[in-house]
Amino acid sequence: MSTTDLSTIDNLLQDVRSCNRCADALPHGTRPILQFNPQAKILIASQAPGRKAHDSGIPFNDASGDRLRHWLGISRETFYDASQVAIVPMGFCYPGKGKSGDLPPRLECSKTWHEQLLKALPNIELTILIGQYAQAYHLKAAHDSLTKNVMNWREFWPHIIPLPHPSPRNIFWLRRNHWFEAEVIPVLQQRVQQVLHADSL
Repeated sequence: MSTTDLSTIDNLLQDVRSCNRCADALPHGTRPILQFNPQAKILIASQAPGRKAHDSGIPFNDASGDRLRHWLGISRETFYDASQVAIVPMGFCYPGKGKSGDLPPRLECSKTWHEQLLKALPNIELTILIGQYAQAYHLKAAHDSLTKNVMNWREFWPHIIPLPHPSPRNIFWLRRNHWFEAEVIPVLQQRVQQVLHADSL
C-alpha cells in the first residue's frame, strides 16, 4: 500500500474519530470507537459500543468480549491486534440505554462512514456479523430473524458468518439454541485459525 493510500486512511480514521454528527442525540456524548488497520484479515461487524466500552475507549473489553474471544478461539492479544482483526460496529458511539437494553446504533454512522471504511479493508477473508443490525446491513440475502440467519450460517460460509450477540443478557438464546455452540463454534474457531495463519501454511 502506498504512502498516499495510508495517508488517506489516516485522514479517514481521524474524521471518524472526531465525528460529532449525533452529539445532540447521544446522552453520554460522542466517543467513536473502532479498531482499524488495512492489513486486517478478519472483520468484526458489531452493533455499537456499550457503556463500558464508552468509558474505556476499548471495544469488547467486558464479559461480552470474553465470550466472543472464546467463540473465536483467540487471545486478547490477537483480538486487539488491529493488523489482524478490524472492529467496525454499525454505530461508533454508545447510543444510551433503552427499556430493554442498549438503544439501537445510530444510522448516521453506516450512512456516512461504512462504505469508505469497508473499501479500505482489502484483505478481509472472514466477516463476523454480530447481532441483527450488522446482519441487516451486510447480508444481501438475510433471513427475517437473527436466529434464522445463524441457523443458516452455511449459506454465507466461508467468508461471512452471522452470530448472536455474546452479551450475558443473551444467555436465554444460547440455552434455547444449544446447537449453536456445539455445531457452529468449532467450525468458526477452525476457520479463524486458518485465516490468521494462512501465510504459514
